[in-house]
Amino acid sequence: MFLGFDHLEQMLERASKNASDGYPPYNIEQVSPTTLRITLAVAGFVMEDLHITQEDNQLVIRGRQSDDGQGRIFLHRGIAARQFQKAFVLAEGIEVGGAWMDNGLLHIELARPQPEVRVRKIEIARAPQAAPPSSHDRVAPVVDVPAGRKQRVVRVIDED
Repeated sequence: MFLGFDHLEQMLERASKNASDGYPPYNIEQVSPTTLRITLAVAGFVMEDLHITQEDNQLVIRGRQSDDGQGRIFLHRGIAARQFQKAFVLAEGIEVGGAWMDNGLLHIELARPQPEVRVRKIEIARAPQAAPPSSHDRVAPVVDVPAGRKQRVVRVIDED
């Protein structure tokens, strides 16, 4: 049984929205047991065109190229010059280590620190003892009286 994973449905919904667009192409690789790297192919973008933010548990990469093609005539334009937004949902504890560009590739380093093993002993207590009833809470025992005899009221007196 998993408890406290209410937000899982919301995270899956976000991830499915982002999965539909394949631009820009990207890789996710495990560099070490505690480090991941996201690499996006951002040919034609310069560092000033790219913005990386972390919004709660979501890593968002935005790219918007400035129109530097003024006066240039393209016979074929195969390098995409469109803006993009790519979002990755990060698990609890994932930290963004940094980002750098190299040969048209944007690299983002993510660290997944190993969680401390926490063991906590939970003491088992005895059930609380019921408090003895006070004298005004006590009720005289019910005694069946034969039909021919008179009933008398009996009062209980505590010796406490």
